[in-house]
Amino acid sequence: MRYREIVRGIFQERPNRFIAYVDINGTCETVHVKNTGRCKELLIPGSIVYLEVSDNPNRKTKYDLVAVEKKRNGLVPLLVNMDSQAPNVAVEEWLQHGNLFSSRAVIRREVTYGASRFDFYIEDGTRRIFLEVKGVTLEQEGHVSFPDAPTQRGVKHIEELMGCMQSGYEAYILFVVQMKGILDFSPNDENHPEFGCALRKAQQSGVQILAMDCIITPDSMALDTEVPVIL
Repeated sequence: MRYREIVRGIFQERPNRFIAYVDINGTCETVHVKNTGRCKELLIPGSIVYLEVSDNPNRKTKYDLVAVEKKRNGLVPLLVNMDSQAPNVAVEEWLQHGNLFSSRAVIRREVTYGASRFDFYIEDGTRRIFLEVKGVTLEQEGHVSFPDAPTQRGVKHIEELMGCMQSGYEAYILFVVQMKGILDFSPNDENHPEFGCALRKAQQSGVQILAMDCIITPDSMALDTEVPVIL
């Protein structure tokens, strides 16, 4: 996936989860943050950020904050895409190129089943598959985890996927790691133990748990390499 137009800025402050103040060419701009998660380890005052320029003249904010150079002690900053909408777009492009399923697979977005709406429904020959996507931005010394904040919605999705399997569907959870140079993925048991328990139960029930890292540039993101999943 590629953004239309990107500018560079310096992060100043995030007064709430929807907006941030960013210095762009010496002017402090109010920008929209395309991730409602905490992201405290990413959005540190003075960090370099990248913003998509909106082409909607009626918007209150001209920019969307989509990526950040994460500061690391003694290491080169790690470029992280933190746009919560980007994983689904990148996954759809990846699937359309015949990854995970055949190139003949029929792919549909945002399909409701039971009490949940899943990110993808795929028909590939006789196979019927539901796939849920989770974007991952929380990293520590090369290890990534999800979630960065408790998510009952995420637990509900896992439980619904197990219900899909009981009805004869296949089920996948794909964690999209929005950065490169990662060692492994694991659930964030410290932050939300219930999510980790649900994920392990899902794997035991036959739900496929996958993680993929991404090639990130300031104006693009593309799925790249499978990351080991440690449950």
